[in-house]
Amino acid sequence: MQSQKEHWEKVYQTKQADAVSWFQEHATRSLEIIHSIGASPGSHIIDVGGGASTLVDDLLLQGFKDVSVLDLSSSSLNVARKRLGPLGDQVHWLVGDILTVNLPRHAYDIWHDRAVFHFLTDPADRAAYVNQVTKSVKPGGHVIVATFAPDGPEQCSGLPVARYAPEQLHGEFGPAFELLEHASEEHKTPGGTVQHFVYCHCLTPLPR
Repeated sequence: MQSQKEHWEKVYQTKQADAVSWFQEHATRSLEIIHSIGASPGSHIIDVGGGASTLVDDLLLQGFKDVSVLDLSSSSLNVARKRLGPLGDQVHWLVGDILTVNLPRHAYDIWHDRAVFHFLTDPADRAAYVNQVTKSVKPGGHVIVATFAPDGPEQCSGLPVARYAPEQLHGEFGPAFELLEHASEEHKTPGGTVQHFVYCHCLTPLPR
């Protein structure tokens, strides 16, 4: 049976990065939320499952200096690194599974994830993900997570996904995470179909 890593390596070895269904020329909604936070150039941002996403390009061009990109697929990160050229040397590139990767404790001001969480169909995996967030994001830090909405696709890249309304997505993190806002997005794929996403922006718990 093909592993998750093998699956995503094959995707990025056999398809152009701008041909996959989740491709965005610019991660507009994500950038809007990040700017609404009032993030500074020194804010440490991690893009979880960032792969070949162009979010890192725009963050660097807008002056952010401490950006990490994590993905299970080294092939996807190589696409982004090659695209960025010398700018890519400024990025912390991390290859690993978000459920098991050893991230530094309370290192990140902003955690961003567009379309990783909805692949976690096992409750135990979702709990492990939330534990990673709690461990690695600073107390009171920002967590931006986007998934397919209730009327979004039931599968992506041949894999099953979970779909969420905003209150359901927030509920996976629990009441200790303060929900600041939620937003919707109609994403037009390179193939011309429309996929509905929901974004939740929360704060991580403060110490008691």
